[in-house]
Amino acid sequence: MHRSGLVELDAVLAVARRGSFRAAARELGMSTSALSHAVASLEARLQARLFHRTTRSVALTEAGARYVARIGPAVAEIRAAAEDLQGDAQHPSGTLRISVPPESTRMLSGLAGEFVLRFPHVRLELAAEARLVDIVADGFDAGVRLHEQLPQDMVAVPLYRQQRMRVVAAPGYLAQHGVPATPDALADHGAIRMRLSHGGLYRWELEHRGQVLQVDPPPRLVVGELQAARAAALAGVGLAFLSEWHIRGDLDSGALVPVLDAWCPPFPGLYLYFPGHRHVPPALKAFADLQRERDAQGLAPDATRS
Repeated sequence: MHRSGLVELDAVLAVARRGSFRAAARELGMSTSALSHAVASLEARLQARLFHRTTRSVALTEAGARYVARIGPAVAEIRAAAEDLQGDAQHPSGTLRISVPPESTRMLSGLAGEFVLRFPHVRLELAAEARLVDIVADGFDAGVRLHEQLPQDMVAVPLYRQQRMRVVAAPGYLAQHGVPATPDALADHGAIRMRLSHGGLYRWELEHRGQVLQVDPPPRLVVGELQAARAAALAGVGLAFLSEWHIRGDLDSGALVPVLDAWCPPFPGLYLYFPGHRHVPPALKAFADLQRERDAQGLAPDATRS
C-alpha cells in the first residue's frame, strides 16, 4: 500500500486503523522505525501532533482525528486512480508517438502492423524525422536510432541487431566502367550520393581490419531520399552506398551487384529508445514488450540475415 507514493499519509492512516505503530508497520511492509519516522516527519511539517503516544497505547489527537477524516477519502480516491491505471496497462489506449528516421519506417511495418491490431485503442504515430530529434523536448514517447547515436541514460530495445551498408551498382554499369577493387578506385567512378538534413553529403564509411575510411566519391547524382538512390542505382547511374535491408531483394535477384564487400562489415543496428528515469506509459511498454516478443520468436531478424 505504501508504494502509492503517499508514504506518510498511508502511515498515518494505518496507525489510526491499527492503534499501533508495530501493527501498522506490518500492514505496510515497513520497519517500525521507518513508519515512526514518516509520521514524525509529517507532524513536523504540519506543526501538529497527530497521535498521543504512551508505552502501552497510541490514540489520535483531536487534530489527528480531523486530519484523518479529511485525508481518508482523498487517499482512497488516489489509490483507486492508481488501480485504474494498472488496468490501463492491460488495455492501453491513447496516442503513442515515435520519432523514426525516414529510411527506417518500412523496417518497422511488421511490428507496427501487429501492434495496432493487438491494441486497437492505441493510435500509433510514426513521425519520419531525418534530423536527430530530442524526443523529450519534442514531445515524443520514444525514438528509433542507430546504436551509435543513442543518447545516454535511455532504455534501448534492439529492433534490428545488425545493419550492413553495401557499395552496389547495376551489372550494366560495372560492365561499362569496371569493378573498383579498392576504396581509392572509387575516385574513378560516378557515385549516387545522399544529402543529409543539415545540407552536407553523407560520407561513405568503410572499414577493413581495423582501418576506417570516410570516403567522398565524386557525385554523379545527389538525392535526398533512399528510394531515389536505389532507383538510380538500378538504372545504372552509378555506384551507391545503401543499407542491405532495403536492397536485399535486388541483391538476391542480381539487379544490384555488391563491390568492396571486405570494406563493408556489419555494425550494431536500430534500437527503440525512451527515457529510463520516468514512468513508462502503458502503450509504450506494450510496444517494447511486443518487439521483445517478436525478437524472441525470430520475427525481427537481423538486417544482415537472409
